[in-house]
Amino acid sequence: MRANPLKVQGRPVYAYTGGKRFDASLPCVVFIHGALHDHSVWTLLARHFAHHGHGVLAVDLPGHGRSEGPALDDVQALGDWTNALLDAAGLGGTDANGGVSLVGHSMGSLIALEAAARRPARVSRLVMVGTAWPMKVSDALLGTSRERPRAAMAMVNAFSHSTTAGKPSYPGPGAWLHGANLALMARMQDGYGDRGNLFEHDFLVCDRYQGAPDAVAKVTAAGLRTEMILGAKDAMTPPKAAQPLAAMLGARVQTLPAGHSLMTEAPEEMLNALKAALG
Repeated sequence: MRANPLKVQGRPVYAYTGGKRFDASLPCVVFIHGALHDHSVWTLLARHFAHHGHGVLAVDLPGHGRSEGPALDDVQALGDWTNALLDAAGLGGTDANGGVSLVGHSMGSLIALEAAARRPARVSRLVMVGTAWPMKVSDALLGTSRERPRAAMAMVNAFSHSTTAGKPSYPGPGAWLHGANLALMARMQDGYGDRGNLFEHDFLVCDRYQGAPDAVAKVTAAGLRTEMILGAKDAMTPPKAAQPLAAMLGARVQTLPAGHSLMTEAPEEMLNALKAALG
């Protein structure tokens, strides 16, 4: 945690710094979570990079976890918010730190793309994890998320994992991947309280995003290096669905033996893939 909490657009923001005090003079890695998640999905990766010469910000998006809401309405607004966060953290330009690496998972990958497109000069790497575009959500899932969000969470939880349990499970032997992810989603939903249905909100943000072609044009014009890390058994954003976006970006693609929850199903493989992407 930062000693002096960040404020973005006038609202408090939580960013996990990997157990080390954040230093904006170091090469910085910013981790952006997906729908109905928070910074905790990045714990292993954040700690590794924080203890190996990087400044780390694993953020809670507005209305998620410890960051004050409300949740923002679209990917474009979240891209602007991300850039405002970087400004607030002292990462306003292409400094001696070599630029910022943006790493986003699922919905967060689209936010990272949009943020990079808006300020490409200060971004050194763009890493899109468990991504696709269009990131369409089925009418059945959207309807269930609206009417029976707990049932929708169970559906997404099943779709996000390709195995019953990893061996050893993350973060350690005995951990229950399915139960932990479902509990995290429920905590995000309940924490949003009477402000609305955060589950439906986040999936609509993914479903409605149409800005990828414009964002890709800006990213590629700037010569920004882009990487993708995908799950071979991902049922939420299948690798096939990422191919058009990868081709548009000229991205290098790494595929791991996991479903959509790559960070927990294949933690060591994910760490090694990210080290290669940022190397």
